[in-house]
Amino acid sequence: MQSPPSLTIVIVAPPGVQMLDVSGPADVFAEANRQARREVYQVLTVGTAPLAVTASSGMRFLPDRSTLEGFDHIDTLLVAGSPDLSSAATDYSLLDWLRRHAAVSRRYGSICSGALLFAQTGLLDDRRVTTHWKVAGLLAERHPSLQVEADAFVVRDGPVCTAAGVTAGMDLAIALVEEDLGRDIAMAVAAELVVFYRRPGGQLQFSRHGEAAPAGRGALQELQRYVASHPAEAHSVTAMAERVGMSARHFARIFRHEVGMTPAEFVETMRVEAARRLLEEGHETPKRVAAHCGYADANGLRRAFVRRVGVTPAEYRKRHAHARA
Repeated sequence: MQSPPSLTIVIVAPPGVQMLDVSGPADVFAEANRQARREVYQVLTVGTAPLAVTASSGMRFLPDRSTLEGFDHIDTLLVAGSPDLSSAATDYSLLDWLRRHAAVSRRYGSICSGALLFAQTGLLDDRRVTTHWKVAGLLAERHPSLQVEADAFVVRDGPVCTAAGVTAGMDLAIALVEEDLGRDIAMAVAAELVVFYRRPGGQLQFSRHGEAAPAGRGALQELQRYVASHPAEAHSVTAMAERVGMSARHFARIFRHEVGMTPAEFVETMRVEAARRLLEEGHETPKRVAAHCGYADANGLRRAFVRRVGVTPAEYRKRHAHARA
């Protein structure tokens, strides 16, 4: 009996592409072929010119095709990300190519910051999507109709499939393999590549919002630095307002307007960031970390940590213990 034709996976590699956005999913689909014992997938890379692509790492590779060529049919069309996409000039010919080829694709989407590029086509409008946590806010700002799920590793919405930062392209590819070939094959692929079949938590566990530069007027910046360096203190709105010489009501309004979050949200963010650093070092138990970071007990830390990071302090500490080992 003749095998069904291969499913064509096209990965568009813009200039300065993050190499793992291309090679990670390609390895997943190649391993799926091995596990299925047939060529289920044919992976093709596409550049924006018939020349070698230089990746952000400096590595160079020759794409299979360029956007000067066309395809009669594509099963899955993905746009990889690049650290430079947030400031890249609009390439209208590439956007037109993406629109035309998405129309002949079963599913389409992006990996990492590739969402910034694909969103310009209008094909993601009114859809749920994700992208690298670092550009999630920018994506939402540029395209208000999108429902950006900043913490998700993978989001599927109809034909649209999007992945978070870099290695999450492999999470997306494994999800697509499961959709096509079933759970057993997908799990076998994940085991062979030594990656999670379904990664726990969300991508915000890898973010470092607490390391961002202080925002707002000088007095607020000094306050932010103080809170970050003294997470165990009782930082009530009244106490913080007194420190900057404002009424509590005026302070809360000004802080939210200039910093982008409420004072309580900021304090919790700083405390969780401090807890993350202590847990990564691995010298303290979650109970002692809670005391160092302004929480009355380990349960208070646990609730805030799960809310902000997506995993428990114990799980986070254990994961970093494996990394240290």
